[in-house]
Amino acid sequence: MLLRNDPFRELERLTQQMVGMTGTTARPAAMPMDAWCEDDEFVVELDLPGVEPSSIDLDVERGVLTVRADRGDPSGEHELLAAERPRGVFSRQLVLGESVDTEHVSASYDRGVLRLTLPVAEAAKPRKIEVQHGPRAEHKVLPA
Repeated sequence: MLLRNDPFRELERLTQQMVGMTGTTARPAAMPMDAWCEDDEFVVELDLPGVEPSSIDLDVERGVLTVRADRGDPSGEHELLAAERPRGVFSRQLVLGESVDTEHVSASYDRGVLRLTLPVAEAAKPRKIEVQHGPRAEHKVLPA
């Protein structure tokens, strides 16, 4: 079995344990993400376990999609013996570009995963152009 030992990663992990794993408003923690293209849309999934759906905030401005979420501390009912789960503010920004139809972005949240569906803009979809011949050829654009 092959094991990968990264001393810097271990040092980062120990620092996180000592300082705390909380994101702040000034310095939010990152959230893991997967993204892919599916037919005529981009799909992005972000891991936000334990986050209340009401604390998730999505904004699109000037071609940048910002995802922010807050996972608060557990209620003071119990004295924690271990506190390893990340808490605080999480944020991620995605530069969308002109190929995304920002008016029709949708989001759903299920079992700790935020799924964003970003449709490809009509102007960015491929299309076939018919070549006409003759002196009075009419120009047509055909769907791909």
